[in-house]
Amino acid sequence: MQTSPLPHASPIPDDASLPEETLFAGKWLTLKKRGRWEYAARNNPGGAVIILAVTPDDKVVFVEQYRVSILANTIEMPAGLVGDLAGAEDEDVLIAAARELEEETGYACGRIEFVHEGPSSSGMSTEMIAFARAWDLTKVGKGGGDETENIIVHEVPRAEAGKWLFDRAAEGFSIDAKLFAGLWFIEHPEAHAR
Repeated sequence: MQTSPLPHASPIPDDASLPEETLFAGKWLTLKKRGRWEYAARNNPGGAVIILAVTPDDKVVFVEQYRVSILANTIEMPAGLVGDLAGAEDEDVLIAAARELEEETGYACGRIEFVHEGPSSSGMSTEMIAFARAWDLTKVGKGGGDETENIIVHEVPRAEAGKWLFDRAAEGFSIDAKLFAGLWFIEHPEAHAR
């Protein structure tokens, strides 16, 4: 569906209304083409969610894992796909966020709220990523992810989180730039709007 352009928006390319072609379909991603544009589409309709989690002693929860797509260890916030479990394809983003938080970090939350949603890489993918803020954390397990993951949990004092991330980058970790948006959301809860 094509929407009307916003006032002052850039012009819509001539080939944006051409039919979409599937170049390759995998289990989780499909490579598509429309006109001269190639992009990846997530096969789960719910996109992904990043969880903003701060422990009762004011530490930001990060996760470390090796990502084969970039052949590097990464530092991320807890995150996961929405609706990727069989039988739960219509999963709510906040239910997925609470599930992923506990699975990856061992923390359950007393409440969780939607913060923001936007494209992960608008020039390359149709994937939308939501941010959710988890409140009232309680440690209920060891975390580490599911049987396909090998996640290490890091808890970093909130006041030191930005420096800690840059220090990890200097050590060779890949740091997801969305972490800095997440830290901003944590510091500015009044800006959350839905």
